[in-house]
Amino acid sequence: MSTKPRSAPVWPGRPLRTDAADRGSAATPSRPSAAPEGQTDAQVRLSKRMSELGLASRREADDWIERGWVLLDGEPAVLGTKVAGNLPASRIVIRRAAQHLQARQVTILLHKPVGYVSAQAEHGYTPAVALIKSETRWAECDSPHGFAPTHLRHLAVAGRLDIDSTGLLVLTQDGRIARQLIGEDSAIEKEYLVRVSLADSPARNSGDEDVQAAFPESRLALLRHGLALDGHPLRPAQVEWINPQQLRFVLREGKKRQIRRMCELVGLRVTGLKRVRMGQVRLGALPQGQWRYLRDDEAF
Repeated sequence: MSTKPRSAPVWPGRPLRTDAADRGSAATPSRPSAAPEGQTDAQVRLSKRMSELGLASRREADDWIERGWVLLDGEPAVLGTKVAGNLPASRIVIRRAAQHLQARQVTILLHKPVGYVSAQAEHGYTPAVALIKSETRWAECDSPHGFAPTHLRHLAVAGRLDIDSTGLLVLTQDGRIARQLIGEDSAIEKEYLVRVSLADSPARNSGDEDVQAAFPESRLALLRHGLALDGHPLRPAQVEWINPQQLRFVLREGKKRQIRRMCELVGLRVTGLKRVRMGQVRLGALPQGQWRYLRDDEAF
């Protein structure tokens, strides 16, 4: 997400109010209301329901509720308030202050090189966030605003890459984007180019090995569907050869070292892995070790 201010979002069925909601009334506890006819009786925290509706991350919603920036049925919500599990967005109003704060959040796309860990520094390795500085910003990044240290605050990795992998790494301050990419119910596609060799071949490091010719079609079918990791079946995947040593994977989940472990189960060894797409956002020509802001016209 770029740093360019956006107009206040309007969610379906939610009145865009800037009058009474923004003048600020006393933070009185909101009264529990009965679920309308046809609604479920299951109760969830208001912050969880806001996250499900895509209004904010749960942490963000809790913060807004504490600040008095969320109105439920016209009254300031109270932290911990429980609501019907299918509460409509029309009953929730977000104050302008929260909308403006959310609009200033940034999302950064980094081309991670080998040798960097995605998140916290570990075993002496450098975290990828260390690459995000003014001098490594891609010259073709078209965001109108300059890099600011505040853009590194609360910057979370949304979909890790292991230390031996390269490609598109998304770091975001926006909890909605993080949930969209790595939430439990996320079905966003992640595309990878994967160089492989036969695990039992003495020539596995040779540049002229024809892995495709030697690899049974039945095992390729298993990569597409039929494998399990950690005792749980994997979702169907798209897997196809793009040359005799390289596969294209498209996954809709992201278990730890998933592709490497999948390949091991069918007798392949991964010798190179690069993520080139997350949802509709591609790595493109972004140089390795450089970064750019997500544009206003881009969405995952």
